[in-house]
Amino acid sequence: MDQFGLPSMILMERAGQAVFDAMKLLLPEGGVIVVVCGKGNNGGDGFVLARLAVESGFAVEVLVTAHEDELREECRQQMLQARSRGICPIYCDDARWPRRLEALGTKDLVVDAVLGTGASGDLSGCAREAIEAINRSGVPVLSVDVPSGIDTDTGKELGTSVWALRTVTMGLPKPCLFQGIGLEHSGFWSVANIGYPGELLREPTGVRLIDHAWVLNLMPERLRSSHKGNNGHVLIVAGSDRLRGAAALAAKAALRSGAGLVTVAGIESVCQTVLAHAPEATLIPLPSFDGCIAPSAAEIVLQNQHRYTSTLFGPGLTHDEPVTEFLSRIWPRWETPSVLDADALNAVSQGLDLPPCDAVLTPHPGEMSRLLRCTIAEVQADRFQTTREAVAKFGKAIILKGAYSLAGAPDEPLNVNSTGNSGMASAGMGDVLAGIVSTLLAQELTPYEAASVGMFWHGLAGDLCAEEIGHIGFVARDVAKAIPVARAKLSSLASHPSMPAALPKASNTASPILPLTQTG
Repeated sequence: MDQFGLPSMILMERAGQAVFDAMKLLLPEGGVIVVVCGKGNNGGDGFVLARLAVESGFAVEVLVTAHEDELREECRQQMLQARSRGICPIYCDDARWPRRLEALGTKDLVVDAVLGTGASGDLSGCAREAIEAINRSGVPVLSVDVPSGIDTDTGKELGTSVWALRTVTMGLPKPCLFQGIGLEHSGFWSVANIGYPGELLREPTGVRLIDHAWVLNLMPERLRSSHKGNNGHVLIVAGSDRLRGAAALAAKAALRSGAGLVTVAGIESVCQTVLAHAPEATLIPLPSFDGCIAPSAAEIVLQNQHRYTSTLFGPGLTHDEPVTEFLSRIWPRWETPSVLDADALNAVSQGLDLPPCDAVLTPHPGEMSRLLRCTIAEVQADRFQTTREAVAKFGKAIILKGAYSLAGAPDEPLNVNSTGNSGMASAGMGDVLAGIVSTLLAQELTPYEAASVGMFWHGLAGDLCAEEIGHIGFVARDVAKAIPVARAKLSSLASHPSMPAALPKASNTASPILPLTQTG
């Protein structure tokens, strides 16, 4: 940072202070801490924290995963300042080192300042030994910038890695917080502003973490004089004898997210299920074949397509041969903006060409693996690159679902979702998301906007369910019911700008206005 007139020693002081502030929240009554430092800048941050902790009355021990003569200059200077406050670091060549590692379990907190953003290659030696001891200790861990042993760009584990309770990352969120082992090992994380130059923080990265203000700016408005015909007409082509509920969930979500009209086209059993659970929807009964939509139903759907402002294809259709034939007759002539979900995506993975209309594809990792003809592990290993590859291959807007869902489109940055929680990992959640995105498409958002706003809104509804019901056990229909409440929550944040930007969450709390940065 010297080229910006900001000495690295100043940044270390600020980083150490930020982590110290987080430490005080974890140990408000004080306690005994061990700071495990590396030989580089991350270790320098750790020495700053150790000094501040001693000055505030904490009992502090510092272990260093290097020999003293291996410390880099800035780290050495911070070590000397810590030593002047009475801290005597124990280096890995000290005879006391093994015993101190085994005694970590007797402390109140471990601060992980071993490795920062530049780590690469499988770990070995004292750094690996220390990380393994930290994890064995069972003591809460606070990591500086990233959990040591995690690749900053991919979230991959470098042989072993710290499992942190809390991570304080500097300046900008890092990709490892959103994917791979890093997603789990980072624990609850926050971003510390340590004074990086604004021109550096504003440099385009191709990835953006969206927040409530960004989403609110795109939310469709409801005019006082509007009627149902002004608020979008969603057609949902979904369901089969075996999967009747998917159409009902999607219809309920579309209605709850404000669609003026919702029509479900499905076989008789599906229409009866929708009638029972979403009587506000209108119905188009379609002929069936072996429990799913018959190919002959294509003409019935096609003859009415210009009545609708968006269409959802896929939930519960099955990927049986009659369904693929049905879609193959419709899609070449389909012009209405569409969401392709579930079995519609399976048809694409089997070789069916996409419709020529604007569209949003909403795969989960398994569906994405089939679309890109790779393994799920490869999808999850680098979710950012996976989403970019899907956008390039299909030329459509994409939502890659999962923890921190991603939305991308041609010539647009990737958007990372900052809402949602692990309680949403249950059946039917994707049907609800598809219903929300379909409504936003019907209300004239672009596919990219609809995908991005829809995933944020859906995740916020899930967070409200977790807050009210509990983190595990709420179901998709609960999320559908919470959709209007989530919108009201967003509006209240706009009305009260003094309220915190971070929305109630059951998982990690992000710093939502900052973009991501790719390192290396």
